Amino acid sequence: MFNRLKIIKQKFDALAAAIAAPDALNDMPRRIALCKEHSSLQPVMDEYGGYLKAEADLREAEGLLRGETDAGMREFLQGEIDALAAALPKLEENLKILLLPPDPDDDKDVIVEVRAGAGGDEAGLFGSEIVRMYKMYAALKGWRVEDIDANVTELGGVKEYSFSVTGKKVFSLMKFESGVHRVQRVPETETQGRVHTSTVTVAVLPEAEDVKIEINEKDLKIDTYRSSGAGGQHVNKTESAIRITHIPTGAVVACQDERSQMKNRDKAMRALRAKLYDLQKTEADKNYSGMRKAQVGTGDRSERIRTYNFPQGRVTDHRIGLTVYNIAEFMNGNLDEMIEALRLADQTAKLAAAVTE
Repeated sequence: MFNRLKIIKQKFDALAAAIAAPDALNDMPRRIALCKEHSSLQPVMDEYGGYLKAEADLREAEGLLRGETDAGMREFLQGEIDALAAALPKLEENLKILLLPPDPDDDKDVIVEVRAGAGGDEAGLFGSEIVRMYKMYAALKGWRVEDIDANVTELGGVKEYSFSVTGKKVFSLMKFESGVHRVQRVPETETQGRVHTSTVTVAVLPEAEDVKIEINEKDLKIDTYRSSGAGGQHVNKTESAIRITHIPTGAVVACQDERSQMKNRDKAMRALRAKLYDLQKTEADKNYSGMRKAQVGTGDRSERIRTYNFPQGRVTDHRIGLTVYNIAEFMNGNLDEMIEALRLADQTAKLAAAVTE
């Protein structure tokens, strides 16, 4: 590991020199590429620098202790040595995690699909709250959200809702949200005060570049129809909504958010590419079942990942056993504590799997 870190350090320093060179200053595209690569290595170098400093401080403290005769100073130095010796293994583990191969999709934007599951109207209402939660989380992260399609109920719930999220490393954080989300609460329509259980399914699909997913136009069935729901004068008057069926896989996407049929078609094609890319990933993952088991959950759409218990004010993620007791804040998009814990658990599991391979 440390030989690899030395090589990375050499590359990091070489990139810094290249960025400062006159030819890079006169070639902005090259300079941007160099800066991006240099920035990607910064977290590893920061952690490596912290490890080397702790290691040097430990050697210095051990050397001072050997020549020290004052009892009080010896006690102080021994405390420093014990603290540094305890910190080094954790710093080394952090370095190993940083050196794990990154998920190639982590930098991608995503398409999010939310569908009501069991529970009738209550499932739809909770689905609308899940959509709101993710949009508020995206706003806190400075990401951009665009609606793609919405099938809403008369009560304001959602049967199906899809939207795109664009920003920095969106998939790296949102990927943990795929699965079944269960809610336990007393619905507004419940007259007896009984707690009901409903479910919503969330799918987070990394957006695929055109070059990765080739779609034959002959494989597509494209239908146009009139938009429904809120949207202005064009609703139910022009056939601007688009539904695309990919015949070989049966994948279906729709978009009615834009007034323009062409814009709806472009959005629907983005969603279709993401869906086909996800199907490819799922098939590939079957060949790496051991690796998948090492990750947080399987990404299976049927896997219950989280329970939102409103009477007790808590949210529990079943994959890592973490419960947070601020459900109101959570539903307002404050997901960082949960998602960070999922990310760390995923990294730790991958590290353990890498050690045993």
